[in-house]
Amino acid sequence: MHEQDLRRLTQKIKQWGRELGFAAVGIADGDLSTAEAGLQEWLAQGFHGEMDYMASHGTKRSRPAELVPGTVRIISARLDYFPPASADPHDVLANADAAYVSRYALGRDYHKVLRNRLQNLAEKISAEIGEHHFRAFTDSAPVLEVALAAKSGLGWRGKHTLLLNRQHGSWFFLGEIYTDLPLPVDAPEAGHCGTCSACIDICPTAAIVAPYMVDARRCISYLTIELKGSIPPALRPLLGNRIYGCDDCQLVCPWNRFAQTAALADFEVRNGLDSARLVDLFAWSETEFNERLAGSPIRRIGHERWLRNIAVALGNAPPSPEIQAALGACLDHPSELVREHVAWALARQQKV
Repeated sequence: MHEQDLRRLTQKIKQWGRELGFAAVGIADGDLSTAEAGLQEWLAQGFHGEMDYMASHGTKRSRPAELVPGTVRIISARLDYFPPASADPHDVLANADAAYVSRYALGRDYHKVLRNRLQNLAEKISAEIGEHHFRAFTDSAPVLEVALAAKSGLGWRGKHTLLLNRQHGSWFFLGEIYTDLPLPVDAPEAGHCGTCSACIDICPTAAIVAPYMVDARRCISYLTIELKGSIPPALRPLLGNRIYGCDDCQLVCPWNRFAQTAALADFEVRNGLDSARLVDLFAWSETEFNERLAGSPIRRIGHERWLRNIAVALGNAPPSPEIQAALGACLDHPSELVREHVAWALARQQKV
């Protein structure tokens, strides 16, 4: 294709992206040498914890053409997810009897929603120009999505390591299409965090150890989602009532004053998870958990870790007979992991 044809195609790709519900689409090349150095440093310090997959793919994560041979450009897309009719997250965090679930997980699993739209976008390109070599990714392969999105002009990497955008804050998902089409690239946006350290200061577990550097082993999202075993006792009181993920660094970010709510019904609140009571969620059987959370990203942690997380939150709640009774009923749970956290929580509840 001639350069003029590629420019016209790029304009169409961005328009198709908007029609598919994406807030924005950008184009980047595959040079992630700077990001690769940062990734290697992060891994060397062990900040990835048990997330072995972060290191297991070698340089494929930071070299797109090694992951998908023939790749010369990456199409990055941004999709807003903050549910428009959810309870105020600050109010939920302030209510120790309520369960706080990260806002991204209140609705449908974003992997399917985003992947389908990326696939549709790639197929529109094929319909326009004929077959081309591509692969779409939604947090499902070794991809440095924030670095690629920043290169494509969709925003800049904030000090909390998430992508920030002046018009949309950070409440959005990212997805990518690796392609062999030599599309014209977009200019990256300069950072706009300045001297602000609000995200670093607010982190409940001090997981943001330096600007643009997170120790996942201390991050509440890691502890409640990625970690398969026991949550370190010293960190349990710091989790508060957060049972799946954590949004504190986003809630305090000044740029999220400009964030947009989700336009897709897929991200509307399900099962009242925006402000549910801890004791009510703790009472779900494994069958209820699987049925209620079908199609939810939360289901991936399984019922055992669901109970582990809620037990910690119940231990952090003000003492009450209702909570103590709920915990006491699980002291003989078949799972050793659950029993350990329940015993810890009950001991906290019974302290005078």
